[in-house]
Amino acid sequence: MKHLLLGFAALALSGCFGEEDKIHTVDELMADQALLAKVTSECRNNPGALRQTPNCQNAEAAHWKLWLRTTP
Repeated sequence: MKHLLLGFAALALSGCFGEEDKIHTVDELMADQALLAKVTSECRNNPGALRQTPNCQNAEAAHWKLWLRTTP
C-alpha cells in the first residue's frame, strides 16, 4: 500500500514539471516570438537565478540572431 501511495504522489508531482522545465532551442525561440518574449521576460525578472540557465542563454542568442537578421 505504501508503494502505491508513493507511486501516486510521484505521478502527481511529475505533472508539475512539464513545459516550464523544457529547454527551448535557439531555432524554436526564433520561430515563436511569444515564447521568446516570455522566456526573455522571465530571465530579465530574475537574472541572478536564471541568467546561466540554458533557456536564458538560448533566448539571448535567439534575440541577437533576430536582431542581426533585421539590421541592414
